[in-house]
Amino acid sequence: MGSRHFPARTVLFEREPSGVTYRVPALLYIPCVAKLLAFAEERLSIDDAQANLLVLRQGAFYRNYVEWEDMRALDTATLKHHRSMNPCPVYDEFTGIVFLFFIAVLGKTPEAYQIITGQNAARLCYVSSSDQGQSWSKATDVTQTVIGRSIADWATFALGPGHGIQLKSGRLLLPAYAYHIDCKECFGKLCKTTPHSFTFYSDDHGQSWRFGECIPSLPSVECQMVSVDEEDGSNVLYCNARSPLGFRVQALSMDDGAVFHYGQLVQKLVEPPHGCHGSVIGFPAPLFYTPSSPHSWGRAPWPINGSDCPLLSRKITRHSYLPLSEVAVENPAAMSLGSQLQSHQEPTGSNKPCPSSSHHGTHGAMPSAASCGGQGQPDPGAVSKSTFLFQTPTWVLYSHPTSSRSRVDMGVYLSTFPRDADSWTEPWVIYEGPSAYSDLAYIELPYSEFSATGIPAMAFACLYENGMRSPYEQISFSMFTLYEVIQNIPLKVTSPGLKLLLDKKRRGRSCVIT
Repeated sequence: MGSRHFPARTVLFEREPSGVTYRVPALLYIPCVAKLLAFAEERLSIDDAQANLLVLRQGAFYRNYVEWEDMRALDTATLKHHRSMNPCPVYDEFTGIVFLFFIAVLGKTPEAYQIITGQNAARLCYVSSSDQGQSWSKATDVTQTVIGRSIADWATFALGPGHGIQLKSGRLLLPAYAYHIDCKECFGKLCKTTPHSFTFYSDDHGQSWRFGECIPSLPSVECQMVSVDEEDGSNVLYCNARSPLGFRVQALSMDDGAVFHYGQLVQKLVEPPHGCHGSVIGFPAPLFYTPSSPHSWGRAPWPINGSDCPLLSRKITRHSYLPLSEVAVENPAAMSLGSQLQSHQEPTGSNKPCPSSSHHGTHGAMPSAASCGGQGQPDPGAVSKSTFLFQTPTWVLYSHPTSSRSRVDMGVYLSTFPRDADSWTEPWVIYEGPSAYSDLAYIELPYSEFSATGIPAMAFACLYENGMRSPYEQISFSMFTLYEVIQNIPLKVTSPGLKLLLDKKRRGRSCVIT
């Protein structure tokens, strides 16, 4: 492997000499305008009781360079006498609306006090933007209409933190957790509670919201979700959650988040003491076939004959992106985003208009793929039905501190079959030193910037807390390609297909169609 590789890092939020601290990052990518929205909490000190309001920095994508605007406070994302916490943005591709959900907590009431006493001080609120984050609506408190009487059974609750997702059906999903009151004034204590993750969801583009059932059995706290497509045409909702049990908890839902099956411990994903928030993001897997069996298509973890070289197919549907293309092998300059700082051009995707605000209320009116960064429905005419016997599966990337002893060494892990708790690779450490909360975004890079082949490349952005002595000194932004992830994963890989691909690339053997 040689010397360790770290992606370039840009500090977006930094602790001020006055003690003002920025915590709890959330990251949202809007593909049709190639814009990144980076959110955080502004706190008067590191203490969560000193949280104040939410702040935002907007980033415009110029080739593989992001130009960030100055930080600004989201003054409308507040309730009187409350402090704003846990930013959770989600983008509706049908309407072009960005929703920023958050909790508003009364006064200086810390979460620990609510858990002990069972006196809930949190409200569920949101602001929205129809111009990709330039302006925001006034805050709307939906606690009563969404949670209703159930709030009496919750000692407290919170969102995410970090990004929400939209399913193919149009359903908007927000990750959340609540401390359910098991009993009051029992065993000499004021209250006994257990945390469980769940989702808030909307099937009418944010006009109304409901919440699903919590993950049963194991305690689970801060979480994020991924919609996972599998080769046989099935789909599951995958939840990855913080846990106090020393390992992450994962759970699956077969009905888009309304009900989750029993959670299970993921022993390859360790937690530091008391746990830490982590992020998951899904993306379409690269497709491979073997020369000896050109009609035998499969996802990378399928075993491949040792004499064969996995080939990356050019025959793809609109959702079957190939991040490990000729770009990664034949154009070394495209391997590392951090090594390229291009001169300023028009922002990528700026010529692709987003859905206008006139789409409000037009349920099911989805913008075309061309109008919003290729994120629309697949074009059934792009590839004949006989070309593939399965749908492109979803791979998952996960970011989290890698130590079981403390919040240190931010890493990214890859799973090629996330429903299998043993499918996770060893981590690629992207930052050595104190680090804590993070949020990931998936970015399809335009082919014109990286390859003359017409095949898009794939990248990820990570917004994470870090510092030299404390994890809460800065919130930094890094970008890297899937090629970099695979190239820097330690050699201990359980997936046969992925291991073969790694071995061949490390020996410098080209495994692409020429």
